[in-house]
Amino acid sequence: MPRCPQNPAAATAAIPCTFYALGCTKTCRNKGGLTQHEDQCTFNPKNCYDAPPLPERPSDAFFAAVNGDSTSQQHPNDWKPLNGAYVKYHPHINGTPCPPPHQETVPPVSANPFAPFGSAEEFRITEITFTEDQMSAKTSSELFEAWQAYNTSQGSSLKSPFANTKDLYGKIDAIPFGDVPWKAFSIQYTGDLPHKPSSWMKKEFHVYYRDPLAVLESQLANPDFATRMDYAPKHVHTPTGKRLFKDLFSGTWAWDQADELAEDPANHGAMFTPVVLGSDKTTVSVATGQNDYYPLYASLGNLHNDVRRAHCDSMTVIGFLAIPKTEKKHEDSLEFRTFRRQLFHSSLVHILRPLQPWMTKGKVTRCGDGKYRRVIYGIGPYIADYPEQCLLAGIVGYWCCKCTAPADALDDFPDQYIMQSHKHTELVIRGAEGNEKKVWKSYGIISNIKPFTMFFPRANIHELLAPDLLHQLIKGTFKDHLVEWVNLYIKKNHSKQDAQKILSEIDRRIAIAPPFPGLRRFPEGRGFSQWTGNDSKALMKVYVPALVGLVPDGIIRALTAFLDFCYLVRRSEIDEDMLDEIDHALERFDLEREIFIDLEVRSHLCLPRQHSRQHYPLLIRMFGAPNGLCSSITESQHIRSVKEPWRRSNHNRPLLQMLKTNVRMSKLSAFRTHLESQGFVLRRRNLGSEIPFHGPTSDNDDFEVENGVVAGLVPSEADVRLPANAVTGYPKDMQSLIIHLALPSLKDAIRRFLYDQFNPDSKTMGMAVNLSRCPKISNDLQINLYHHAISLFRAPSDVSGINCMRREFIRANPNWRNDGSRYDCVLVDVGAAEDGFRTFEVAQVKFFFAFTYKEKLYECAYVHWFEHWGDGRCDVTGMWRVVPQIVNRNQRLSGVIHLDTIFRAVHLMPVRAEELTPEEMRPSDTLSAFPAYYVNKFADHLSHELAN
Repeated sequence: MPRCPQNPAAATAAIPCTFYALGCTKTCRNKGGLTQHEDQCTFNPKNCYDAPPLPERPSDAFFAAVNGDSTSQQHPNDWKPLNGAYVKYHPHINGTPCPPPHQETVPPVSANPFAPFGSAEEFRITEITFTEDQMSAKTSSELFEAWQAYNTSQGSSLKSPFANTKDLYGKIDAIPFGDVPWKAFSIQYTGDLPHKPSSWMKKEFHVYYRDPLAVLESQLANPDFATRMDYAPKHVHTPTGKRLFKDLFSGTWAWDQADELAEDPANHGAMFTPVVLGSDKTTVSVATGQNDYYPLYASLGNLHNDVRRAHCDSMTVIGFLAIPKTEKKHEDSLEFRTFRRQLFHSSLVHILRPLQPWMTKGKVTRCGDGKYRRVIYGIGPYIADYPEQCLLAGIVGYWCCKCTAPADALDDFPDQYIMQSHKHTELVIRGAEGNEKKVWKSYGIISNIKPFTMFFPRANIHELLAPDLLHQLIKGTFKDHLVEWVNLYIKKNHSKQDAQKILSEIDRRIAIAPPFPGLRRFPEGRGFSQWTGNDSKALMKVYVPALVGLVPDGIIRALTAFLDFCYLVRRSEIDEDMLDEIDHALERFDLEREIFIDLEVRSHLCLPRQHSRQHYPLLIRMFGAPNGLCSSITESQHIRSVKEPWRRSNHNRPLLQMLKTNVRMSKLSAFRTHLESQGFVLRRRNLGSEIPFHGPTSDNDDFEVENGVVAGLVPSEADVRLPANAVTGYPKDMQSLIIHLALPSLKDAIRRFLYDQFNPDSKTMGMAVNLSRCPKISNDLQINLYHHAISLFRAPSDVSGINCMRREFIRANPNWRNDGSRYDCVLVDVGAAEDGFRTFEVAQVKFFFAFTYKEKLYECAYVHWFEHWGDGRCDVTGMWRVVPQIVNRNQRLSGVIHLDTIFRAVHLMPVRAEELTPEEMRPSDTLSAFPAYYVNKFADHLSHELAN
């Protein structure tokens, strides 16, 4: 019987090699040929690379653990002013520019600077389809085909930008920038096999990685980073002479590393560049199959913290580590656990090996400012959560990875514990004469592995473990410990029915929290199963006021002490005075948390994540502000480097596809940076160097601001502006507006406001003078009304742009998102001769408006005033309190203020006792329903700073 005719298309089909992401360009006609080729493919990890040696036992090499602050305060004779502070750079390891390694050739001027793309528009289309919208290959091909069909139907000879997806990918792959190819190696168990070996003993585990040297050199050459990094370790002092810790290079560790390098005169003038590493398993799907990955990230330690937090290219994925798996019955076997640890450390050694030759001598490297420097690399802080820290340090679970505190007495005798180090580990193993069980049980050390840092100079993993704000403090101590303990107390001390009633009341109090910029709403309270780090951060902002009257004051004081500590260490700039505040908050928390033992909620408080807080003051001195080394940075990179590339793969052996996607993303980002460095203005990206006053899409924000000095109330440090377009639907003349708003006092309020503007030196404010002394205004005065204003201010510790500028909207809207009114409260600078919160008064904005009087524009807000309650802060919550300011006939005191006297929005939470919240109450009702309010210092970091 004759064979059926072969499909011509199938006969010529080209099947790409599975290892195309690693550089193989071979295609095969059928699956049999593909299988035969892959067995011999030079890009197959099992054919191409030898496995690195497994770790040996520790040697005599010892690098000091934690050095104290060896610098004394120095007078600013050779110091330089910098943003209101004084900075002194290391005298020897200072990043002095040097000649290039070879004669630079000027590249020929291209007729098309956007090559391989035809134009800037073609490049933008590539960004939109591949990076921003992340179209699938099928969808993008259909788009370009439809594009071409439309042009043809219109009689146009123009072609679509790309013929199909293959054409698009080809252009991306042809970009000459950002190309750091992926490599691979495989590791297999090499010990003696038992009679019936487990499956993992015979399996090869593949590790994919990029050359870290090439990645770091690409980051160093990035023009975006030229002015946002340090070329030398530095000491920073405030104008009062206090040491200031901010970026990694402002800490003692970088300076001590430079001192050690400077012992060799040949290194003088070099630039020290530590690599900040981070690793963490992540899951991409709950479906079956391979859905967990183990990315390894690297970043320049020289970068400023705000850059590492805000810029997606500052933390680059350099590897995907192997995740060994076996049958359930073998998971806890000693052999498998040992192999898993050794595989991890061997992989890190092999991946980082290209950096090793340049850790003791300089490699001439081009930097983003166009200058060359001799760069000396080093292993820098490692970002990891607690289980990962135990794996890195070779420490048994529940023991401390930083000090020798035992698992059952972590906080009992802190003065007797010393810092962990490679030397300490070696001495313990030697003293135990190789008894691994004794070392494990008595010292919490896993003696049969050698941490990867022992292969590199000046590296001690115990001191390099970075403080982890997210998992140690936010999700660990706060969410998993304190919040759960509060729930346990309520359930333990009340009947089941009463406990549910109290927990529901807490949820309702949280649900009616007034809106605030950056504040997440919990419309149903805390009733959801899976918590993220952002959920925990959001709960921290409103939890304490919601508990008042429902739990003992001691519990609230414990929570307040911990949150004070947490907010202090999360700041972006920490000076010595603030370190004293941190120590004080630690002492308060250590004292107040004992209530959980007194109430029999806990039998002990020996918890590693809580113990970690003891090391934060030292780690801040060593590494600067912790928020530049938080695991939230690597977790945010999971989305870009792992989860999004996985979603756009076909899920059939997805890792190699994910690698290719990462390369293409790097190429597009590097090409955009190159074009911008050449002076081309491209749309879309804003790195935070300037935070524009963007309003809603319905507003046009091209406007000008009056720069005159405001009389009466003093101008604030923030820049507050109105949008360009006023709200429609309101009368323009004052008399009609008064009738529309049912606000007869508006005219008098404007007159008193004008009195303040014309009499800035008057001892009596306009609201207190006789109305006859105030300027007269016409009933036809033209007024424009607005529902929001935009405030721009410096907030380095909050989510902000790279220059630490934060933009927030202050709302005064009678129908916010069709869900009731929203009238935000603000801090008004009254010019008081006090510091902190006492400088301000609190007011609620009812509407913003602007008018012109005697040819001058006045931008204003109509407000209801609050007044301070009591002489100080609440001794339980630590918050200031305010009450609505009432005048005759129980009316709210109102007035008009100039926009320039507003600093920013402020969040108020009601002062409560045991009374229950009505179920029908909504957030829009909260600011008018209670007699007193807390000024919520936990709303964000700037609020906490002002309140303290």
